[in-house]
Amino acid sequence: MFEIKAKDNRARVGVLKTKHGNVTTPALMPVIHPGRQTIDVAKHGADIVITNSYIIFKDDELKKKALSDGVHKLINFDGPVMTDSGSFQLSVYGDIDIGNTEVIDFQEAIGTDIGTSLDIPTAPYVTREKASEDLKITIERAKEAVQYKKDNNIEMLLNSVVQGSTFLDLRDSCAKELRKIDSDLYPIGAVVPLMEMYKYDDLVDVVMHSILNLPDNVPRHLMGAGHPMIFALCVAMGCDLFDSAAYVLYAEDDRLLSTRGTYKLDNLTEMPCSCEVCSKYTPDDLRAMDKKERVKLIAQHNLAVSLAEIRTIRQAIYDGDLMELVEERCRAHPALLNGLRRLGDYSDDLEYYNPSSKNSAFFYTGPESLQRGEIRRHIKKLRQMDKKSTLILHPPTRKPYSKNISGKLGRFYVYGEEMELDLEDADMMVLDLPFGLIPLDIDEVYPLSQNEAPKIKDADSVEFIEDCIEEFAEYYNQILIHQSIVNHFDFDLDRIHPQSDDVRYIKDDIRKIKAIADYQFGVGSGDALFEGKVKIEKSKKTGKIRHISVDGNLVANMRASDAFLVLTKEGGKKLHQATNYPHNRVVVNSDSEPFTRDGKSVFCQFVVDMDDNIRSGDEVLIVNEDDELLAIGKALLNSREIESFSNGQAIKTRKGFKK
Repeated sequence: MFEIKAKDNRARVGVLKTKHGNVTTPALMPVIHPGRQTIDVAKHGADIVITNSYIIFKDDELKKKALSDGVHKLINFDGPVMTDSGSFQLSVYGDIDIGNTEVIDFQEAIGTDIGTSLDIPTAPYVTREKASEDLKITIERAKEAVQYKKDNNIEMLLNSVVQGSTFLDLRDSCAKELRKIDSDLYPIGAVVPLMEMYKYDDLVDVVMHSILNLPDNVPRHLMGAGHPMIFALCVAMGCDLFDSAAYVLYAEDDRLLSTRGTYKLDNLTEMPCSCEVCSKYTPDDLRAMDKKERVKLIAQHNLAVSLAEIRTIRQAIYDGDLMELVEERCRAHPALLNGLRRLGDYSDDLEYYNPSSKNSAFFYTGPESLQRGEIRRHIKKLRQMDKKSTLILHPPTRKPYSKNISGKLGRFYVYGEEMELDLEDADMMVLDLPFGLIPLDIDEVYPLSQNEAPKIKDADSVEFIEDCIEEFAEYYNQILIHQSIVNHFDFDLDRIHPQSDDVRYIKDDIRKIKAIADYQFGVGSGDALFEGKVKIEKSKKTGKIRHISVDGNLVANMRASDAFLVLTKEGGKKLHQATNYPHNRVVVNSDSEPFTRDGKSVFCQFVVDMDDNIRSGDEVLIVNEDDELLAIGKALLNSREIESFSNGQAIKTRKGFKK
């Protein structure tokens, strides 16, 4: 029903399958008011829409037509249709004359693709007692609806809405309860007031505490989120679907949407974009129009801007630069920036879902970039690597640093206890933004060279670099710091001593490939893979390492785009023999074993266990339940996602080991 096609942080491009066609997510569902729609949303690019089944149910004429012809003909839309249950009316009026199973029956009867149980939307900042009472009813009705669907063989997909107001523990518990009942989609409800009040930091908490406890194999719908300026932030958190009545409601108030905010028509001298409406009309033209015609045109603009932003976000996910887009969008308003900074509290979770390599470079756009998963992952890997006695810190040069540092490197100072310098027992690193400490032997690995940052550093980045040095000083007996670094950062001068020894960086390809292996696969992997007579072949055009053989056998290739090692069958055997279960491993069941040995891709339903540290894009060893090596390949998802899904590819197998 749902399959991931591309990933970036928690964002994913996916395919949602319904009776009336497939939907590529993230997707925007324009709200269609039954009997009052003025815009052909399909003509403007909408693949899925949402309408209100309770409004149809309450209107005798609409109800009769919907029951006879179906909801698709009623609203003149051939694609997938989601319907709400009347929960909004329930929250406004306190009671409605339809029951939970009755509204499920009605949605199925009118041919809805995705229906919704009758939840209780609980506004933000109510009392805990109120939120708890409402949540209890919501969970009971969700369970009742799912069971009713199973008992009556209802084909319609079913939403179960996560509620809990702004009590994060209630959001946690609601999501945990709902994931047990195997719903088809999980909307996150009652968040519109937070957006209307610009409480984007609270919105982030509510969304993340819902999504952290929901399964990865089911789409999540952020209900009522219709303004394009927030789409990127919410997609980065893992939201797949949005619904928008804003395109019409704002138009009725002569307001034009944009990714930078909202424009009032009365204040416009120029039209805000290059859509069909903005290219054809001027603000004066619109102001002079009849109200009905003006609303239709502004709504068309609003829909075009909203759908264009969704397409921009999807492309950013494919390119791997979604977070740059998020940071750009969130600078449109201080309240959005609050939301982005609150998202930094969930950086460890986002890192887990972030692929190990991407198509695009890492761009530092401000202090918020320091919270990104790539930086968290790099610092974590550095902590795990073996350390020598001395750390030598170089100032940044042109990237890749290791190819532009040579010869005598100038004057250094000792930070810590002064001792005799032994270059064989020293780690050489560059100190630079945004990754802090970059070992010269691994500096070509993504994204340590594939990044850009301003030369003029902000206060947060300076503090970040100083914190890196302070932390890693604990791992070394002494640190040699280049004089230019001492001049630019605030160090404890009482611990800095003059150092007159010459420092030189000597390139060593074998040391380099071993360091990359340790960084990529774990400490000790370099010695395991490259023990023996090593032969390295380089590209004649670029001089980069391409093929690595040991004792006449090809062990690994180095990928040109990111300098990661791609194992051969021989390399897979060496890594498997040198590491303990479940390190770097994906375990498949006996049904999958013969296909895996033949080099066929591994699907999620056949994976029974795997190393929890595997990220999307990682090189992996594929084994059976006896830890017998079957194949090598690349993970397309992380371990949580693979465990959650019962369909779709988990591992792209490269080479199988036939018996």
